[in-house]
Amino acid sequence: MMIRPAQPTDLPAIQALLTSHHLPLDDLAQHLATAVVAEEDGRLVATAALEVYGSEALLRSVAVAESQRRTGLGGQIVPAILELAHQQGIGEVYLLTETAASYFPRFGFQPIARAEVAETVQQSAEFTTACPASAQAMQLTLKSKHNERN
Repeated sequence: MMIRPAQPTDLPAIQALLTSHHLPLDDLAQHLATAVVAEEDGRLVATAALEVYGSEALLRSVAVAESQRRTGLGGQIVPAILELAHQQGIGEVYLLTETAASYFPRFGFQPIARAEVAETVQQSAEFTTACPASAQAMQLTLKSKHNERN
């Protein structure tokens, strides 16, 4: 299993994986530079992406192929995308979920009211139109390298 940065040629496979999980595709192509994929035997089996807005980001498009469920792959792809966020100097990561609110706390995400999400993130297509108002908002504050030393 190899987790790597997404490439433009991965877009059709990412879209197929997201579609199979009923996840939105809005603006996905614009965020490939901040996406990661897991590949096994040349086949894309997981993905996660960030929409970056300054020092804040929206975690989106987290999906694991049905054949790889319950193998721990989600526990690898989420930390990989959070490491990318950390490397890019992101301080706050938000997400919206209808089905996985109990999954993300293991990575440090906490439920919050939608109104508490950073305004830049609230203006994203994913936030305004792609995810229903019933989706749970969650937030993770990433430690900066400065904070880790103190």
